[in-house]
Amino acid sequence: MFSGPSPWPEIRKERIKKLLPNALEAANVDVWVTLCRENNNDPLADHIGCENAGAPAAYLFYLSESEGGSSEFHSLVFSPSSESTALAELKIHDKVVAVPRGESAVDFAADFIKDQDFERIAVNSSSNNAQADGLSYSQRLSLEAALGEEFAQRLVSSEEVVYEWLSIKLPQEVEIMRKAARLTAKWQIEAYQQIVPGKTTDADVARFLKAKMAEYGVSDAWAPDQNPNVNSGPDRGHSHATNKVIMPGDVIQTDFGIKVYDRWVTDIQRFAYVLKPGETEAPDDIQFYWESGRDGGVAAYKAMKPGVRGIDVDAAQSVLMKQNGSEHVMWSTGHPVGYVAHDTGPNLGGSRGATVRPAAKKVLKPGMVFAFDGFHAWKRPDGTSKTISVEEMAVITEDGAEYLIPPQQELILIPSE
Repeated sequence: MFSGPSPWPEIRKERIKKLLPNALEAANVDVWVTLCRENNNDPLADHIGCENAGAPAAYLFYLSESEGGSSEFHSLVFSPSSESTALAELKIHDKVVAVPRGESAVDFAADFIKDQDFERIAVNSSSNNAQADGLSYSQRLSLEAALGEEFAQRLVSSEEVVYEWLSIKLPQEVEIMRKAARLTAKWQIEAYQQIVPGKTTDADVARFLKAKMAEYGVSDAWAPDQNPNVNSGPDRGHSHATNKVIMPGDVIQTDFGIKVYDRWVTDIQRFAYVLKPGETEAPDDIQFYWESGRDGGVAAYKAMKPGVRGIDVDAAQSVLMKQNGSEHVMWSTGHPVGYVAHDTGPNLGGSRGATVRPAAKKVLKPGMVFAFDGFHAWKRPDGTSKTISVEEMAVITEDGAEYLIPPQQELILIPSE
């Protein structure tokens, strides 16, 4: 399903041409500057075409006013002459300027910036977003020296540019993630079908899923040691699957994600209950916990629409959690997902905590993709906690949200023998 050449090169071109101009306008910056280099490159290097940088290069994206008064978008690269020919042939950027050997691409970029008299110059320095924090201390010093004091004072963080750009996915990206989500959920169901209560361990289930990934040539959506997280005991948060033996009466959580084309990721959780001898359905209390968690996710889903803040989506579920007597759940309802499992975009959280992340006050926009949980937590007889957190994926549309794949509606039942 994900064999053959990656569609990323063409998608990247479209993202730059179609989405980046809007991001610059939304962030109210005149130019975005990214400095690239070998071995310790910027986190966004392969988003802008400088993943193969050797000698330092400067990538500029900016808007200019046309004769008719509208904005025109430009992409300009000052590249070492040794690499400029190959870069130009990729046709990612409007113009590639070859910097003679022994001269500085940063100096070339600084001269251009000063000549254009840009007022707000965005660079990748951010305390809030790691994806917008790729400019090293020494690179910043060299850029400020090349710009001079007056223009160095005009440097601003690129975090809003990066936020506005990365948070929106193109339709073809959403379709890739939709196909990947189908596999992610399908394999979890198949993994549950392999369980023999009293014999199979959480780690055995995880190994089954790892084997599926290897068979299909996909990789982990997050840290390999914690993907998948299979847990048939009390809550352990983000963690690895242990050698705990799965027993009748256990509620099993599997948090699993795959990465396809070495680019796009999924994040989905499926839940199962292991029937005790003589049981044909889950006991009333477990069924209630399950339905409460599932319905909390539905409440969040119904609240997801353009213009709504992330904290409002979280609050829509929190009301139901309180009504159903859920224990406190520390985690946010959801998060953006795309290039990484916890991607750039609005945080669907904040209504149950003492503090609110700035990203939770951001509004949802069409093209944003989220992984979000339906919550219900309870105390186990031994005093530990267990949480239903059935996790789905959805994309924001013009008038609401759309599940990437059908959500889990019923608790998966595993026979005891």
